Amino acid sequence: MTVIESVHEDHGATFGGRGGRRVPVEYGRPNRTHRAVRNVVGVTEMQYGIVVVTGDDRVDYVDNAVSNDVPSTDGEGIYALLLDPQGGIETDIYVYNANDRLLLFTPPGRAEPLAADWSEKVFIEDVEISVATDEFGVFGVHGPKATEKIASVLNGAASPDEQLSFVRGSMGDEGVTVVRTDGLAGEEGFEVVCAAADAADVFDTLVNHGLNAAPFGLHTWEALTLEAGTPLFDTELKGRIPNVVGIRNALDFDKGCYVGQEVVSRVENRGRPSKRLVGLRPDAVPDAGAAVFAGDEAVGEVTRAVESPMLDEPIAFGLVDFDAPADGLTVRVGGEEVPAQRTALPFVEGSDRSARLPTY
Repeated sequence: MTVIESVHEDHGATFGGRGGRRVPVEYGRPNRTHRAVRNVVGVTEMQYGIVVVTGDDRVDYVDNAVSNDVPSTDGEGIYALLLDPQGGIETDIYVYNANDRLLLFTPPGRAEPLAADWSEKVFIEDVEISVATDEFGVFGVHGPKATEKIASVLNGAASPDEQLSFVRGSMGDEGVTVVRTDGLAGEEGFEVVCAAADAADVFDTLVNHGLNAAPFGLHTWEALTLEAGTPLFDTELKGRIPNVVGIRNALDFDKGCYVGQEVVSRVENRGRPSKRLVGLRPDAVPDAGAAVFAGDEAVGEVTRAVESPMLDEPIAFGLVDFDAPADGLTVRVGGEEVPAQRTALPFVEGSDRSARLPTY
């Protein structure tokens, strides 16, 4: 569950489930809230599972498992993947070097199985792995005024400039770590990490102190990230080969062997994957899994679709055959095929570009 459920209730939040956790999905007037984030700044409680890795061999241990190079310097982070032997994505993960420990942020529900699996594989390495999801609060601050917002409430440090770098400071009487995000909403972004006991006060600071920020929930996050062309774990990434979904920022093609690396390299050396993620503008909002057609031939499926608050029209991600035609596509909505114009990503240009924009 959220670490500050009663605070969200006081703001009028409604709740749903994600990864076995009860999370705020919206606060009323979602389109108005969405535009407030795009035009100014908003705050949301990020839904992560958190794993802590300590011990002298922590960097090497994690680096041997993931698809990107784990930083050895305090204050730096990376985005990476854990793959199965067939190259499918088991989870995506942010890895932060926090001095004498690594902090790993996973999708909700993935921290416990990850920690259990890795703990079973520790032999002579000096490594300890534990789940710490309930020990932290993590809040995303997104919008074109996000840097201004952080500057108005952060004491003892300047906001970080480089993506996935972080600084330590305070907000009010509470100690915080502030991470510069990788732009998943297509806007300037930061994540504020604090102790769970301080989460209510930090959330209040972020919403009400300095430059005011609009609280927003999961539904707005999903719409913002789709407008920005950002693939998410549950809808686009899970079980798929990273080359197919185009998230090259999670891959270091020069690093040594990790599980699934041979498949990733083979697809890379072939020059193109069998499928790719594309942006679609259908005439109506399809369900996830709806078939995409080129004429009478099924060429893919919709992974996620929303009515875009910024464009006032439906938008969707489609996972389609790599050589599917650019024109003449349709999607199935309510048992009928409706036109779906293929379009370049992102759908909406903001103050930043998502580092996960599919690239081929």
